[in-house]
Amino acid sequence: MPKQHSSAIDPADVNFLGVSGRLVTARFISSGIGALIFLAVTAVPLVLKLTGVWSGYPAWLAWAAPAVVIVVAVWEMILIPRQVRAIGYAERNEDLLIRGGIMFHRVMVVPYGRMQYVDVTMGPLERMLGLSTIHLHTASPGTNAVINGLPAAEAARLREQLSARGEAKLAGL
Repeated sequence: MPKQHSSAIDPADVNFLGVSGRLVTARFISSGIGALIFLAVTAVPLVLKLTGVWSGYPAWLAWAAPAVVIVVAVWEMILIPRQVRAIGYAERNEDLLIRGGIMFHRVMVVPYGRMQYVDVTMGPLERMLGLSTIHLHTASPGTNAVINGLPAAEAARLREQLSARGEAKLAGL
């Protein structure tokens, strides 16, 4: 589904394509697992306090640490759908545009002639959800051009399209 012009730094004549909505599920799962692990670690003093093993530990701190983890996890879960909706890409004749960010908007322009290779990856969670991640490697080592959450078929198509355009630009066509 094309994303319309929504930020002052978005080019006005470009419709960005969004990533798969399944990326929300993937991020919920990975963030949820991380939050549960962190919650288990921060809850240890509370459990020791409640069982009487560590009675000298401040009760407010024993309750506050897990509470902070829960608040941060809930806030992150609220932000994830907005973050995923903000991710987009657009293929133009000379370059690829990648945008992201809900608070700090970012639009990255990757010229096809600067691309050295295109890397497509799928982790276990992505594979389970049918998603892929594309990494665009350019002549600049500082370029971090990544598109997360693409359906596997779209990632394969985009890899071939970007590779062909990059080769054509390098050949001077």
